[in-house]
Amino acid sequence: MIPYWHAPSFKLGPLELNPFNVFVAAGILLAARLLTKQAEREGLDPNPLADFAMWGVAAGMLFGHWVHLFFYHPEEMSKSPFQILRFWDGLSSFGGLLGGILAAVVFFRVKKLRFNDYADSFALGVAPGWAVARLGCFAVHDHPGKLTDFFLAVQFPNGNRHDLGFYDAVVLFAISGLLYALRDMPKMKGRLLPLLALLYAASRFSLDFLRATDLSYVDARYFGLTPAQYGCLLLVAYGLWGLLRKQAPSASSQKPSSPQGRVETAR
Repeated sequence: MIPYWHAPSFKLGPLELNPFNVFVAAGILLAARLLTKQAEREGLDPNPLADFAMWGVAAGMLFGHWVHLFFYHPEEMSKSPFQILRFWDGLSSFGGLLGGILAAVVFFRVKKLRFNDYADSFALGVAPGWAVARLGCFAVHDHPGKLTDFFLAVQFPNGNRHDLGFYDAVVLFAISGLLYALRDMPKMKGRLLPLLALLYAASRFSLDFLRATDLSYVDARYFGLTPAQYGCLLLVAYGLWGLLRKQAPSASSQKPSSPQGRVETAR
C-alpha cells in the first residue's frame, strides 16, 4: 500500500501555493516546451504556438472551472454569486481539455493555419504535461476511489482506497512513452493526437468506475456515468475518425513547387 501523505501549502508573500497548483503550472510549462520543440523538429514554425499558449491556458482554466461547477458539483453555485468567476476554486481536466480545443479551433482559424500540421506536436506535448499535472491531483488526493486491498491503493484516513489521480498520471506517462516511440513511424504521422485521444478515453472511462461513491464530496453521476465518461465517448469518436481518415500532406513534407524553390503551403 502507498502511505497517505498530504503535501502542505506554503505562503509566498501574498500568494498561497499548494502542490496542486505547482504541479499544474509545471505540467503547462512542460507541455508548452515539448510542443514547441516537436514543432521545430518537424520543420514547422513554432511562433504561433507561443502566441497560442496564453489563450489555450486561459480558456482551459475557465472551461475547466465551469465544467467542475455546472456538471460535477453544481451545489457549489450557492457559495457565492461570483463562484462562476473563481476559476481557481475547482477544475475539471476534461473541461480544461474542452477549453483548450475551442481556443485552438478559433486561434488556428484566425491565424489561417492548419491545426493538423501541428497535431502530432500537440500530442507529444499535452500527454506528458497532463501526466505531470495529474501528479498534483495525487499530491492532494482529490480523486479518492473505492475501498480496496489493491497493492497500489493509498492508505486514506478512512481506509485503503484507489487514488484516481495517481492512476491517471501513470496511464498518461505510459501513453507518453508510447507516443514518443511511435513518432518517427511514417504510418503514424498526423495520427498521434487521435491515438492519444483513443488510449486515454479507454483508460479514463474504465478507471472512473473505481471512483468513490460513499463519501460526502463525490463526482456527480448521470445515468450511472460521470461527466468525464461522456467526454470519453466523444474522444473515442474523434480518435477513430482521426486514425481511419486519409491523411493530407503536412506543410513540412510538401515539396518545392515553383522554379524559385518556394514551398506552397496549403492553408
